[in-house]
Amino acid sequence: MAMKHILTGFKVLDFTHVLAGPAATRLMVEMGAEVIKVEFPPLGDMSRALPTIVDGRSAYYVQQNRGKKSLCVNLKTEEGKALIYDLIRQVDVVIENFAPGVAARLGIGWEKVHELNPRVVMCSISAFGQQGPLSSLPGFDYIAQAYAGVTGMIGEPDAAPSLPMLGLGDVTTGVHAAAAIGYALLHRERGGEGQYLDISLLDSYFHCHEINVALYGLTGRVPTRAGHHHYAVCPLGLFKHGERYVCIIALDPQWQSLCSAMGQPALGKDERYDSNAKRVERASEVIALVQAWVDKQTSVESIVELLAEYHVPCAPVMSIAEVCNMPHMIERGTVRRISDPKLGEFTVPGMPLRFSGFTHEASLEGAYLGHHNEEVLRAMLGLSSERIEALRTAGVLHANPGT
Repeated sequence: MAMKHILTGFKVLDFTHVLAGPAATRLMVEMGAEVIKVEFPPLGDMSRALPTIVDGRSAYYVQQNRGKKSLCVNLKTEEGKALIYDLIRQVDVVIENFAPGVAARLGIGWEKVHELNPRVVMCSISAFGQQGPLSSLPGFDYIAQAYAGVTGMIGEPDAAPSLPMLGLGDVTTGVHAAAAIGYALLHRERGGEGQYLDISLLDSYFHCHEINVALYGLTGRVPTRAGHHHYAVCPLGLFKHGERYVCIIALDPQWQSLCSAMGQPALGKDERYDSNAKRVERASEVIALVQAWVDKQTSVESIVELLAEYHVPCAPVMSIAEVCNMPHMIERGTVRRISDPKLGEFTVPGMPLRFSGFTHEASLEGAYLGHHNEEVLRAMLGLSSERIEALRTAGVLHANPGT
C-alpha cells in the first residue's frame, strides 16, 4: 500500500495534555502517524475545558488534537493497566508530559516501557526536565519562560516585563520533541535501540537566545529589555505611524538602501552611521532619523510598499483579524478553515511542515472523550465487543460524546 504521508505506519501512544505534548503529536498526526491519545476518566485532557467553548466543545482541544484517536482508560485499575501494557508492546512511540515521577507512579515510566518494548521511543516533556534542582517544581509555559530569562527580555526597559499572548514555549517545546522523536526513530530504523527523550520547556526556551547569553558570557554585560528597538542592531524596531506600528530592519547590507528610500542617500555613507556598531552607539539619533521619515509618510502601507521596492525588510504590525484574512496566509494554508461536528467551521493555524510529496492540509477531526475505545481495542488488541462492553461496565473504559 502506498504511503499516505511521511509517518504513515508509525503508531504513537500519547499520554499528553494541554499544549506542549499535544503540539508534538499534532505534528505527528498531520504527518500520517496513528496517534492514540490516552485520556483518564471522568474529564480527560484538561484542555477540553479551555476556551473557546461552544455547546460543551472546546476549540482549544480540537485545534491541538484533530486526527488523534481518543482512548479513555482508568489506569488505576489492573485491567486498565493491562490494556495499556498490551498497547505499549505494539507502538513505536510513547509520549507523556506529566510532572517528573508521575509516569513511573502510574506504571508507565521508562524502565517499564523499555522492558515491555525495547524498540519503543519514549519522550517525556516537562517544565524543567527530569533531573535537576528545579525538576520537582510545578510549571507551565510562562513559568519556564521566566526562569529561562525570556520574560525578562520582553518589554520597555523602565517598565515591568511583558507576557506574549501565545504559547511560544509550549509549541516550541512540542516542535523540539517531535524533532527528537523523528531522529530517534531514524536511529532505531538503522538498527539502534529505542531511546528515552527528556525534553523540557526551560531547555527549549533557553535555546532561543541568539545573542543574549553569548554577550553575557563573553563580556559580563547583562542584556536588558530594550522595548521597541533592539539593543544590538540598529535600526531594528517598531516605528509608530498614527495609531499603527511598522517594523523596520536594516542590517549593514540594507542600511544604504534604507537611506536611499528615505531620500537621504548621503546618510548611508555618513561615517557616523556606516556600520552597525556605530549606529548602535548613536541609536537614539538613528531611531529619530527613521522616525522623522516615517512621520512624513501617508500610511503604513505606503511605507511597506516603498521599502519593499528598495529590498529593505519591513512589515506592518498586524492584528489576528488582519492575519487571518491575509491572502498570502490563506493561499499557503498557514491560516486554514476546518470543520467540526459541533463547532462548525472555524479558523486555525495550518500545518507548518511542508513535504513535496505529501499534502499539508490533511482532513482531520477532533474526537470526543473515549470516541475510539472500541476501534482501538478491537484493531490493536483483538478484543471482542462483549469484552469491551464488560470493561465499560466495570468502569475501566469511559466515554463522553458531549465533549
